[in-house]
Amino acid sequence: MEEGRLIRSMLLDFYGELLTEKQRDCFDMHYNEDLSLSEIAEQLGISRQGVWDNIRRAESALNEFEEKTGLIRRFTRNRLLLESLSDKMAELAGLTDGKAAKLVEEAARDIEAMKLEV
Repeated sequence: MEEGRLIRSMLLDFYGELLTEKQRDCFDMHYNEDLSLSEIAEQLGISRQGVWDNIRRAESALNEFEEKTGLIRRFTRNRLLLESLSDKMAELAGLTDGKAAKLVEEAARDIEAMKLEV
């Protein structure tokens, strides 16, 4: 998936509920389902221009939400930090034994659980 599509998909996942239903539907159909403006217009019973307007308004609102809250930026940063910690714990596990190895293993499990939540 190209980076632009991934970002749009994340924006919709994080902030989609803040859009109007029509904006959310148009944006989702266009970017996630890869439907053309004509196909969306036919399914929703509106004009192609109406679809285009809804997509543009949605994209503008989603970008504004991210600028104000930074949720995706923080999510991405935390995900990268957890990946780094996980790699370091795996390396440390190979260097230790005994009680230290057990603690490293427990910490690694905790990190993996956090990665699932993030």
